Parts: sequence; C-alpha cells; structure tokens
Amino acid sequence: MIKKLKRSGKWGGAHTSSDNLTKGIPKHMKGEAKKVTKELIEEGLLISKPTSYGLEISLNPKKRGEIEEILRKGPGD
Repeated sequence: MIKKLKRSGKWGGAHTSSDNLTKGIPKHMKGEAKKVTKELIEEGLLISKPTSYGLEISLNPKKRGEIEEILRKGPGD
C-alpha cells in the first residue's frame, strides 16, 4: 500500500480514498489490508483525513526517510 501511494504521489495534502488502497487486492485479503492500513496510520507512516464522503489517506511527509527505507528494503527484509 505504501508503494501504491508513493507511485501515485500521495504525500501530505495529496490524498486518496481509503477504498482505493484496497483496489486490486483479492477479496479474501481486503480485511487484512484494512487492518494494515489502520496499523500504518497508528505508526504515523500514513495520515488519515476524515471527510463527509469517507476516509482519505496519504503518506506522511515527515516520515519520508523512514518510508523510503521501507521501500528500499522491500517485503520481508
């Protein structure tokens, strides 16, 4: 999800619907994806913005270095 947001340039004020994060994920994994999104918000890597039409999500620009390091290492490293 972090990679998807970075690829789309969703840092700080540029955000996307939380529903867009789970697009392309198999239905049986969507619950886990939502759980991971919540954990990333709690860790401060993602910023959430409640709106009248749903939750909007973006990468936290204050954590750019940490996010870049996570992406460099890749999954499971």
